[in-house]
Amino acid sequence: MATYVLIHGAGSDSWYWHLVAPELRARGHDVVAPDLPCEDDSAGLSEYADVVVDDIGDRRDFVVVAQSLAGFTAPLVCDRVPVSLLILLAAMVPSPAESPGDWWANTGWAEAKREQDQRAGRPTDGEFDPMVTFLHDVPPDVAAEATAHTRNQSGAVFDKPWPLGAWPDVPTKFLLCRDDRFFPAEFMRRISRERLGITPDEMDSGHLPALSHPKELADRLEAYRAGR
Repeated sequence: MATYVLIHGAGSDSWYWHLVAPELRARGHDVVAPDLPCEDDSAGLSEYADVVVDDIGDRRDFVVVAQSLAGFTAPLVCDRVPVSLLILLAAMVPSPAESPGDWWANTGWAEAKREQDQRAGRPTDGEFDPMVTFLHDVPPDVAAEATAHTRNQSGAVFDKPWPLGAWPDVPTKFLLCRDDRFFPAEFMRRISRERLGITPDEMDSGHLPALSHPKELADRLEAYRAGR
């Protein structure tokens, strides 16, 4: 039995994993899905990692799964507890001393997203619509419920630099989503190669595969665990 540590992204909570967690438990595994202090203006990356480590407790044999912004938090967890496998899911990949706030410009995210939206005929300006960017492939009943679990995301976590001098010495997998409208697939292929030196795996999903394709995602996580 393994312990899956599932870390959600920005402006969210552990509900994000509510369809994946039962799939993993049904296969005999323990699941820890912390609620990060997204709304806390005093909480930075270290405090996010504190919450995860506290929730882990005295468990062992960890597989850490990091969604989106959690790509900044998960390596800090790996630096503090013994982790057997880190899986990045449509996740940001930091460089040493880079803050989450600087990541966007450093990676060229805005241009990559704009180019993808232009190719798809979507507006490149105007008000952000989560139904268009995040929930476009999520079943309608799940998408409706998701709005109740959207939290105000404090900007505090974006301010301070990522404190590690290098990526932790933990086997790492990267799973990108080919239909991601927030982190375009070609952009993420480049980030994974440039910053981790690995070729990512891919699945057909938007940015939130735990809501749109939970069983397939659980199958992917299990395949990674079995092959670690």
